[in-house]
Amino acid sequence: MSKTAAIIGGGVIGGGWAARFMLNGWDVQVFDPDPQAERKIGEVLANARSSLPGLTDVALPAAGKLTFHATIAEAVAGADWIQESVPERLDIKHKTFAEVQAACSADAVIGSSTSGFKPSELQQGAARPEQIMVAHPFNPVYLLPLVELVAVGADPVLVEKAKGLLESIGMYPLHLKKEIDAHVADRFLEAVWREALWLVKDGIATTEEIDNAIRYGFGIRWAQMGLFETYRVAGGEAGMKHFMAQFGPCLKWPWTKLMDVPDFTDELVDLIAGQSDAQSGMHSIRELERIRDNNLVTMMRGLKTQNWGAGALLNAQEAQMRKGTVHGAVAADLPADALVETAHRTVPLDWTDYNGHMTESRYLQAFADATDRFMAIIGCDAAYISSGGSYFTAETHIRHIDEVHAGTVITIRTRVVMGEGKKMHLFHEMSDGERLLATGEHFLLHVSLESRKPTPPAAHIEAALVRFAQGHAGLPLPDGIGRAIGAPR
Repeated sequence: MSKTAAIIGGGVIGGGWAARFMLNGWDVQVFDPDPQAERKIGEVLANARSSLPGLTDVALPAAGKLTFHATIAEAVAGADWIQESVPERLDIKHKTFAEVQAACSADAVIGSSTSGFKPSELQQGAARPEQIMVAHPFNPVYLLPLVELVAVGADPVLVEKAKGLLESIGMYPLHLKKEIDAHVADRFLEAVWREALWLVKDGIATTEEIDNAIRYGFGIRWAQMGLFETYRVAGGEAGMKHFMAQFGPCLKWPWTKLMDVPDFTDELVDLIAGQSDAQSGMHSIRELERIRDNNLVTMMRGLKTQNWGAGALLNAQEAQMRKGTVHGAVAADLPADALVETAHRTVPLDWTDYNGHMTESRYLQAFADATDRFMAIIGCDAAYISSGGSYFTAETHIRHIDEVHAGTVITIRTRVVMGEGKKMHLFHEMSDGERLLATGEHFLLHVSLESRKPTPPAAHIEAALVRFAQGHAGLPLPDGIGRAIGAPR
């Protein structure tokens, strides 16, 4: 059953929320009096469509429906989640919450994107204060998973509902038990921002040099290990106590100006703006957003392979997405006389080459992933492999039939050409709907990981493999099986 999100305020953050919900299968209802709101959200959504689906190795659900409404009452009708992203003025937020609560369901979650106000401030004068909580995201909302969920004074049932809904759309709710101005993450950012302003004002470093200090150094460490874990490693074998003993005294030295703020004079503003123009003015904001998104997707996909940080979160989301689908099935769940769907995913941005289509190595990766999925279906899963048995690929032949571009949703269906004893012969067909894109033919041998030599598989694996081989034997053979390189098409 589809869920509905209401977005009140469709700026950069509201548009990011709309994209996150919509591309995860939610219907989205928007209220924003700005006559440009539809255009602005459309541009945010276009960026999200080109980046978010490529994060996961399982295709996202069909996108929900996006509608725009003339009143708050219309927008919140039937909504499970209501996200307020109006300007950071408490009087405007109070007025907005009053209109929202006059029309919404009492069991809907009302989240605020506020970066500064505490929930107790937002809840003042509300008809149902326990319904309102801070749900502060980070830009771009459709890619970055963190949401600071500050729910002091909120209904515990609604808080748990909020956490579950956020996790279902691939986000990480950081549930803060105490409220404080600017929550947690923005307090770090403010400290860095203050120090950066002084460094520019005092002529120590330019905006570009400061950005380079972050992106070539500690920014990369923070992205995968945070602050305290990074410093724990810096302490060496003696750990965190050693680090604090070694570097603690320097905290008393006058290195930083964290409690002082330089005056925002015209001279300082012009200095920073001029340096920023020299650094990045060759790109439009839309171009910078796409560069940012491409970089984020590539970094987060890298973390997936290590099952670490944001990558571990994506892997957990994929596991949930596979539940109840053919991609979570085992052999006994599937008919023996039908091709086995072993992949259904979106082609990510970093899988394309200088010709603008999927590069050769990624076809092999897609088919190798399909082989791994089929192995898991017949019982050759991680647990079995850890016990000492697996399949090694001995021969591969890939045919490139049609172009595949970033954003294409590909499906791979697998046929067992032969399955007996140590041998497994698979034929994968990659398609986009009815359009055949490529085929991959793979011959594998079961091996002992101890001797590294071919051995018979366990009885339950061979039985599952033989079942599919016999069932697929009655299917008509597709073009291309056994084809040699260079043979006429």
